[in-house]
Amino acid sequence: MSERSFWRNFILNIDANKHTNFAQYPDGMEYLSGYLEARGGPYPVSLFVGLQAFLIEYLSRRITTKDVQQAEAFMGHGLGVRFNRDGWQGIVNEHDGYLPIEIEAVPEGTVLPIGNVLLQVVNTDPKYAWLTTYIETALLRAVWYPTTVGTLSWLLKQALREAFERTSDHCELLRLYLEDFGFRGVSSFESAALGGMAHLVNFDQTNTIAGAIAATQYYNAAMPNAASWLQEHSVTTAWGREHESDSFRKILAYTGDNSAGLLADTYNHENAVSNIIGKELHDEIVTFPGLVTVRCDSGDVITVPADTVERLMENFGYDINSKGFRVLPPNLRVVQGDGLVLDTHTALYAELERRGLAADNVICGMGGGLLQQVNRDTMRFGFKANAVCIQGSWRDVSKSPTGDTVKKSKPGRLALEYRDGQYRTVPRDSIPPEQNLLQPVFRDGKVLRLQHFQEVIERSERPTPRHYYMGT
Repeated sequence: MSERSFWRNFILNIDANKHTNFAQYPDGMEYLSGYLEARGGPYPVSLFVGLQAFLIEYLSRRITTKDVQQAEAFMGHGLGVRFNRDGWQGIVNEHDGYLPIEIEAVPEGTVLPIGNVLLQVVNTDPKYAWLTTYIETALLRAVWYPTTVGTLSWLLKQALREAFERTSDHCELLRLYLEDFGFRGVSSFESAALGGMAHLVNFDQTNTIAGAIAATQYYNAAMPNAASWLQEHSVTTAWGREHESDSFRKILAYTGDNSAGLLADTYNHENAVSNIIGKELHDEIVTFPGLVTVRCDSGDVITVPADTVERLMENFGYDINSKGFRVLPPNLRVVQGDGLVLDTHTALYAELERRGLAADNVICGMGGGLLQQVNRDTMRFGFKANAVCIQGSWRDVSKSPTGDTVKKSKPGRLALEYRDGQYRTVPRDSIPPEQNLLQPVFRDGKVLRLQHFQEVIERSERPTPRHYYMGT
């Protein structure tokens, strides 16, 4: 697409009604403050991530006269909406096309209870107070999606960590045990990038290249672990049923000391596991220098992987770890790569534990259940105005609908504090500025502080109370 593409014209990155709001606010309004929070839903906490990508990709770009002309032609003449040409051209002329707003936010990677302020916006030039809520559409979308995926991934990690602590001797491998398989199951490349990036805060394995690109491009992340050599059904079927073992043998020959992923369910899963892998290829797998994974891709997502572990143990044996649980030889694991969501993922590891099998026997991959089966209402994200300054006088504003108490918004300029082991959203002037965890990250077109991906990871891994994730 060209530089003047509609997709990169920020003036058009909004709900249509936003173009008319500038004319509806009270006369004399100089400043408008708004804030964003996750208000409810099934998750008790949020892992905040994704804002920096939005700041770099969208808000750091200049608005140009050509953008203004394009937006006016589309909105004013095309849709018949009253277009704020003077306002946008003023931003081009007076601010070199950069939005005169300030955004302060909690550091990315922070895990905190829902219902707390995550970021706050205010205009920096009194002529453009309407900008604060104009950016709501793009800003809310940019944050709710990666934060929801990151939160889900974090909750999966906490449940998995507890399973490892109870049944495994290798808790240090935790970050390798949930791979992102969601690239083909999301609505767009950008969704894959943002959701895949959010998952990489919690785990190191990904099959979603876009997520790795976003993490490196926007947060200077080290390259994550790429997917192993994984078979797909087209490979096995190309060989034909009678040569299924040859398809396995070829991937073992080509991967060297890398990881080789054998797909066992193209035809008869039990036969592939017990006879082809367990008997015909037994010696080649025992002497294979890398990791061999046997992937389950159909059937019950809880029992099939556990059954597969036990079938492999019949042929390859097992060890008893220090916690009394059975574990396959270290170069052999099972992968469950289909149909998982939070509940079934947790149930799978509970089933392994019930059978006396260590958690590290099964590595999981999650696709649509990780990146696509979420929406803005999963965590009930909202962006609301909380204060307005008219002719030099600030006053608090909020909404309080009788039909839905969860939608009651917070009045007044806000701060976030951490005291006595708890996060609290408090009035901005009630604590010293140095105690406010909301810190300026963007002002007048400039990103004020770039957070490295490793910082985000380390922040997400700080100890949290157990009630942050129990019961989900």
